[in-house]
Amino acid sequence: MGRRSILVAAGWVATVAVATLIGLGAIRLVGESLTGTPGGVRSEAEIERALASPEPVPTGTTGTASVGPGTASPTPSASSGVRRGFATEGGTAVAECGAGGVRLVSWAPAQGYRVRDVDRGPDDDVEVKFRGPTREYELKVRCIGSEPVAVADD
Repeated sequence: MGRRSILVAAGWVATVAVATLIGLGAIRLVGESLTGTPGGVRSEAEIERALASPEPVPTGTTGTASVGPGTASPTPSASSGVRRGFATEGGTAVAECGAGGVRLVSWAPAQGYRVRDVDRGPDDDVEVKFRGPTREYELKVRCIGSEPVAVADD
């Protein structure tokens, strides 16, 4: 192998090394969103702590999802009577009573479920249906007094 071949090979290796370093620098400059999880990779302990701590409630909203099927916890709402969260195995919903009747403020299916149908109101009663792979849960809410209450389907 001649001297010229060695110089060509060395030049090629140097060019590849420089191009790789420039590419890595550009990716780092653009951010981690191209190469992984924003904010870095989290450890199992960090994930457990994050799941165990309650989520902050955004400013201007009230209401909490409760932890048992069909149970609820009332909180006062800035816009009307009482806002209450309801939970089933299929998902959660928040409802409030107002001048026009009861209305669903928000709803979210549990993992493995999807929302099949929603009647958000305001009306005499509102409902949301969560469908899973083997079961369907229906949450129906009415106002009794000025508080939303889960009721059995008629």
